[in-house]
Amino acid sequence: MIWLSLGLVALALLGAPLFTVIAASALLGFAAGGIDLSAVMVEFHRLGETPVLVAIPLFTFAGYLLGETGAPQRIVRITQALLGWLPGGLAIVTIASCALFTAFTGASGVTIVALGALLYPALQLAGYGERFNLGLVTSSGSLGVLFAPSLPLILYGVVAQQLQLGRPVSIEDLFVAGFLPGLLMLVLLAGWSGWRNRALRTRMAAFSWREAAAAVRECAWEIPLPFVVLGGIYGGYFAVSEAAAVTVAYVLVVEVLILREVPIAKLPDIMRRSMVLVGAVLAILGMALASTNYLVDAEVPAKLFTAVREHISSPQTFLLALNLFLLVLGMLLDIFSATVIMVPLILPIAIGYGIDPLHLGIVFLANMQIGYFTPPVGMNLFIASHRFDKPVLELCYATLPFFFILLAAVLIITYWPALSLALVR
Repeated sequence: MIWLSLGLVALALLGAPLFTVIAASALLGFAAGGIDLSAVMVEFHRLGETPVLVAIPLFTFAGYLLGETGAPQRIVRITQALLGWLPGGLAIVTIASCALFTAFTGASGVTIVALGALLYPALQLAGYGERFNLGLVTSSGSLGVLFAPSLPLILYGVVAQQLQLGRPVSIEDLFVAGFLPGLLMLVLLAGWSGWRNRALRTRMAAFSWREAAAAVRECAWEIPLPFVVLGGIYGGYFAVSEAAAVTVAYVLVVEVLILREVPIAKLPDIMRRSMVLVGAVLAILGMALASTNYLVDAEVPAKLFTAVREHISSPQTFLLALNLFLLVLGMLLDIFSATVIMVPLILPIAIGYGIDPLHLGIVFLANMQIGYFTPPVGMNLFIASHRFDKPVLELCYATLPFFFILLAAVLIITYWPALSLALVR
């Protein structure tokens, strides 16, 4: 059994698809325990009955559809009109635009591809330094992870609900819990960007009511979308899955029938590309839940908690160790794989230390957000390297200041739980 486990680890390091490695580990565990292997398919069936699960493909498709339209340009224009007059205004525009776009697309890589072509040249022309521009665009691509209706927030909620730990973790509460921590990250980055580029104040564009009104008119169809989605959820008009359906219907009607920016003939290709991401996430999720079921039966989380408790007695020390672990994890795994694999192990331990599952979720995702642009597998680094034709090592250096700022934000989020829980409670 030990040799088989080592063999699976070797396969994972050699690049075998992650869901196959997880599936094999689950099957080996069930076989060793004398449990019928159909238990794996039972987990898939149980996952399929989760009502909120349908929100994942719907929000993903809506995000990919928005990425094919002129919405990125309109978002940049309206944020530039409203925020461009501030010190470091264009940098703040970049931060706000990327956060908003990533929240709805659920993929930071899409944000870099869609908005990078607009923002990077604009930053260059405005006189911002090249290294600053590269670091800003590369790191800002992941800023929407903590804002609704972010796909990682939904995925964490689905995994936490499947564990049935007796502590409610609703998607709606996660949406609320992520707002202030996400806003903190934006404010810290915006403040530093303004101070870093204070010498450009003489080049600031004056605020223009005419330009602001024109930008609002141009973005008139996109502006209602977050209010419809979030207002509908928190107003009690529809659930998260229904909000996802409303989002898709709204985006389809506006972009395909009213604005006609996406030909109907192109919809199957957009669906296919968006569902490739969804299929990968769901395959990993199903197999991970099956593996988790075995681990729970084998009392692995309880044994882990006992082992950790022997060395760490304080919740504060546990959170510090958890942050260090998650930073390393974010360097090695993408946010979706890390969520479905590690949350089932970490969450029971955190609850044992009295940590709220909502707070843990925000801490977890805030750390994983940094992992998007940390080597060796930071996805944003490679996408930005291809998009801007720059070496990955140069991008690593460029993102260092942003890494430390966001790391400081993660520590504040970690040790100030009220930031995540105040609006929920």
